Formats: sequence, structure tokens, C-alpha cells
Amino acid sequence: MIDYYIDLGSSTIKVYQYSNNLQLLEEHSIYFKNGFDSELGICKENLDELCHYFDELIQRYDFKYENTHIYVTGIFRNLSYSKKKELVKLFNDQYDLYFNIISHGIENYYLSCAMQHDYNNKKVLIINMGGKTTELVTFQNGKVVGTLNLVIGVGDLLSQFDQVNSIVSGNTIEEMDSYVNSIISEVELDQDYDCAIFTGGEERFELLTNFNLVENTLFNDGVHRYMLHIDDYIKGTEKVFYDFTMDQLYELMPQNPKWMDGARSGAIIPLTIFKKANIKWIIPSDLNLINGVIKDIK
Repeated sequence: MIDYYIDLGSSTIKVYQYSNNLQLLEEHSIYFKNGFDSELGICKENLDELCHYFDELIQRYDFKYENTHIYVTGIFRNLSYSKKKELVKLFNDQYDLYFNIISHGIENYYLSCAMQHDYNNKKVLIINMGGKTTELVTFQNGKVVGTLNLVIGVGDLLSQFDQVNSIVSGNTIEEMDSYVNSIISEVELDQDYDCAIFTGGEERFELLTNFNLVENTLFNDGVHRYMLHIDDYIKGTEKVFYDFTMDQLYELMPQNPKWMDGARSGAIIPLTIFKKANIKWIIPSDLNLINGVIKDIK
């Protein structure tokens, strides 16, 4: 039997298939923050695009109520109760699917499930960044010892810095880093992490853009093959900001080029966190909450 799992966030929809293993089938980016109002809902243009995309998905895959599981996060949590009910009703009536908006706590739980490993008893910070929020989970001695939710995501930086996606960035890494630092200035982070794992397609992105990845010698979980030093993360980020044009970034992901709109901004929030927590080694990861859902049900 095939089950389908959909991760629907503030800016990207990821569609997975699971039978014996989890497979990413496709992804599609919609900027739900644009025109968003908690009382009025997502704007008509984005709602139409969301429905059109699900119309296409229904044609491509055998979606049924019992085999299709949607996990909705990010900006959708900010909708009023009545607007949440409207979306649940729309998906139930139009697609016979459940539009499942999950809490931060549940998202953190699934993230911790996805990342569960002993990590050679190292202290590891997990960073899961979305369009409007960033979740931090701390593992120590193979157990979750802390979680923290930051109310800042890629969408906030895209709104604040309107030149970041010029041909080469018209906004600097330094000014964006300073802005994020001001937002999280009151957040206290430990200074003794052995490494940080940055999730959500980061391994794929760093491979595509030729960050200086080396073999992961910190731990072996059969998933995370690479690591890089903070200095190489900074150099790679500088290359994405100032050497790659946006057209070149789009060409690296032809099936969903809009995902690259968040490439530059998406590098800054973790960079600020890395520096604030004095992290030297970074593990790029493609895992996300759906991996945690699967581990939880197995």
C-alpha cells in the first residue's frame, strides 16, 4: 500500500510517497505570506494557486482520505479560527482530504523524531527553518534536552530586504545578519555545541552550489554524509550572494526554481545562530518533519 505525505509550509509544499521507504515526489513554492491577513486568510491569488496545484496532484497521484496525510505549518497557524475552519472545509469538500494545521509543539516533536540518534553522545543543535518560524532542538547524549521556537523565517528577510534577490544581492550579508541578530538578541543559546544540523533541503542546496563539504567524521547515522566548517559556510554564502546570479540559481533547480528565491535569505538566519552559539561544524540535512512522522508510526 502506498501512502502520501504532504508538508505544507509558509512557502513550499513538498509531496512524499511512502511504502517501504520515503521518497520526495515533487515540490512547489507559493509565498503564502504575500497578502496574508489572519482575519481575511491567504490572498485569493495564493488560494487559487494552492487549489490549482492540488487539482494537478489529484490527477497525478491516487490521493484518498485514508492514504493522504497533510501536515500544515508556519503562517497557517496565524489564521483566525474561522479561517482555519474554512480551509479544513474546503479541502474536505473539494478533495476529501484533511487540512491538518499542527502546532509548534507537534512540529518540534516530529522534528525530534526525525533527528533521533545518539550522535556519538555529542551535543547537537538542530535548526529547522521555515518561511515564518525557526525551530531549534537540542540533542545531548542521544536525548532531546531543549526546544526553542523563533518567530522569524525566510519570508521575514525577503520582506525586509527587497534587494537581496537582485541579479547579485543588493543587500549585504552583514546588514542582514545584523538584523536577525537584533531580532533574536534576547535569545540565550549554549556555547558548547559540538555541531549544528541545518535541515530542510540544505544538503541538496549545498551540493548544488558547491559548498566545501567534507566527510562527516563527527558521527555516523547512515544519513548525514557531509559536514563543513563555519568558515566554509561563510565563504559558500558569500558565493551565493555575490557570485551566483539569480538566473544561475534558478537553473540549478529547474523543477521548482522559485525555491531559490529563499536561497540567500535562508542562509542568514542559521549563520546568525551559528555565530551566536559559537558553532564551528555544520551538518547539512535534507530531513524534515515528514521523516519524523514516518519514524513515529513505524
